Amino acid sequence: MGETNRKRNWKKARANSLQHAMEMCLDHAREVHHRSVERVAELIDANKWTLYKYVAEGTMPASRIRPFEFACGCTFVTDYLSTSAHKLVIDMPTGKQVGAQDINELQASFAEATGLLIKFYSGQTEATETLGALTDTLSKLGWHRANVEKSTEPELGLFAS
Repeated sequence: MGETNRKRNWKKARANSLQHAMEMCLDHAREVHHRSVERVAELIDANKWTLYKYVAEGTMPASRIRPFEFACGCTFVTDYLSTSAHKLVIDMPTGKQVGAQDINELQASFAEATGLLIKFYSGQTEATETLGALTDTLSKLGWHRANVEKSTEPELGLFAS
């Protein structure tokens, strides 16, 4: 189903349609987990032709979405459905200790998104690229917010020495 042969940055990848999200899931399964369409279909208890039909028509039943994403090892369909409903989706924080590298990555994300925003408003870049960078930055910031919020829960030991 491939979109490209070069190595993709999956953390920044964003779908622009439901069908595209399903294709990206299958691409991710193949590139990252070395799973064929046949193997993904087997894992969700479907045949490959049914899976191809779901993707071609963008009509996967809701009860199959989570098993499909689990088999592919990504959540592009869920992310697309949420963002198309104007909802911001963030990964649940694991309560991990955050280091300087994590803060630097957040700052770099802000710088990249701001740069693309400037280019977008001057007509030098596409809306999809700008939206992807902004969504990525908002998600990272939301993750840090939730991680700080979790630090007040004593069972985490997040800031314990």
